Amino acid sequence: MPESLPDLFFADLDEEFAATRRLLAAFPDDQPDWRPHEKSMTLSTLAAHVAELPRLAELIAREDEWNVAKSEYQPTGARTQAEILELFDKRSESAREAISGLTLDDLGRSWKMHDGTTVFFEGARGPLLRRYLIGHTAHHRGQLTVYYRLLDVALPSIYGPTADGRG
Repeated sequence: MPESLPDLFFADLDEEFAATRRLLAAFPDDQPDWRPHEKSMTLSTLAAHVAELPRLAELIAREDEWNVAKSEYQPTGARTQAEILELFDKRSESAREAISGLTLDDLGRSWKMHDGTTVFFEGARGPLLRRYLIGHTAHHRGQLTVYYRLLDVALPSIYGPTADGRG
């Protein structure tokens, strides 16, 4: 039986973080600037974004809003496997801590991300945390697996064995 509401709401968080970490651990240091198309992010930019996504969950859990117009946020410059893993470990631990004490009332409170008057998204914290900590991360993990496949990087297991025999 889960000990707290966040434990119930995020029962799969440890598994999702472990799958993300396995994927980031496969990052090939020799091609950080590779991209499959001119409109695509570079490999290192995408991997660093995946590593940094738990930071958004921390903001959703701890702040009432994020006005990017007033933010000093700058994307990380992580470009190596070691830097990307260090970033992910730091961000995922901070996200875990931020959501650990949330109550049902906290999960129901509204949160929004905006740029002054332009609202990017707004809603109850609980669903936003699930969407951006789990769903959005899974979306970018999928992109990263395609990058890896195109570079002939062996894919680790995410939800089961891969064609590379890793599971």
